[in-house]
Amino acid sequence: MKEAVPTQTVLLIDDSPQNLASLRSTLKDTYRVIAVREGKKAVEIAQNHPQPDIILVDVMMPDMDGYEVCVYLKNLPHTEHIPIIFVTASTDIESEKLGFDLGAADYITKPISPPRLRARIANHLLLKKNADTMKEKNAELGQLVEQRTEEIVAVQDVAILAMASLAETRDSETGNHIRRTQLYIKILAESLRSQGYYTDLLTDQYIETLYKTAPLHDIGKVGIPDKILLKPGRFTDDEFKVMKTHAELGFRAIKNAEDSLGVRLPFLQIAKEIARYHHERWNGNGYPLKIAGESIPLSARLMALADVYDALISRRVYKEPMSHELAAAIIYDERGDHFDPTIIDIFSTVEDAFKKVAHDYADHQDDIDTKKESLNSYLSHTEKK
Repeated sequence: MKEAVPTQTVLLIDDSPQNLASLRSTLKDTYRVIAVREGKKAVEIAQNHPQPDIILVDVMMPDMDGYEVCVYLKNLPHTEHIPIIFVTASTDIESEKLGFDLGAADYITKPISPPRLRARIANHLLLKKNADTMKEKNAELGQLVEQRTEEIVAVQDVAILAMASLAETRDSETGNHIRRTQLYIKILAESLRSQGYYTDLLTDQYIETLYKTAPLHDIGKVGIPDKILLKPGRFTDDEFKVMKTHAELGFRAIKNAEDSLGVRLPFLQIAKEIARYHHERWNGNGYPLKIAGESIPLSARLMALADVYDALISRRVYKEPMSHELAAAIIYDERGDHFDPTIIDIFSTVEDAFKKVAHDYADHQDDIDTKKESLNSYLSHTEKK
């Protein structure tokens, strides 16, 4: 019967040829043995592939002693996991304590008992195997969790965009409005943080969530009757009262979805804030709740500026676009009235970034004309009924 070939490797380090020969004789039938007489040579071998599964090292060596070998290998990420056993003639407790403090797995004193040595090595190799298996399982679990998390985030993002697109299809705005306002609000939030404002709130995660949920700011328009929502001219007072309900409708729609889940999610909290409060004004004259100042959530204060700026510079079925300069002038005039003064100050530092977004994601005239024709046709059809 053919003997099994050893698959595990033991690295022996000792400056004494006699000691190496004795250890090799004890272990060669069970393990693949590599024996070296210098610590420097040993640390080179330990870093090569395949790596040794376990290392036995003498403490007292001339060029690089066993303690130095241990410290060197334990400080390298790709060798720190290899068990190290000190083999020494020293029997004092302080030396043994030092060995364990440096990260050794075991400490064996000479003269060596072959059965005891083999048992110690086998135990440590079994522990290492179990640890390696656990590490692999954890890595696999981590990958699975990451994959599932990515899938959940993707579903969340798709759901947000789908709802936002649904609202957009019933409005006179184009899809690029969603993209532009997302970018405006992210620019403002990042600039606020860089200037030292709201640094505890404006984490990377918060800004990313703010960016992703911004498209839901007008989701409540789905609940506004077509004859009002699609009206190309100015609203009557009564029509405007109905139109203003879209903020509360959007909030309620998101809250009802959240309640049905039975959990409170950060991205839904920000979505609710944006939908409900982005028409509130700093001076308290907005809607639907007429709250003022910092009582208005930061997310909604940022959305207010982003939404108004985009409305001013964009063409609609009922108006021509304004220049950036005129839109900015109107916004500055509303500092402390419509808008948070601090956010206006930040806007003054990022005007060029806003202009670039407006240029890069400008609406195409063909798309606007097509939507205008579709709306006029739809309105004409409904009026005949």
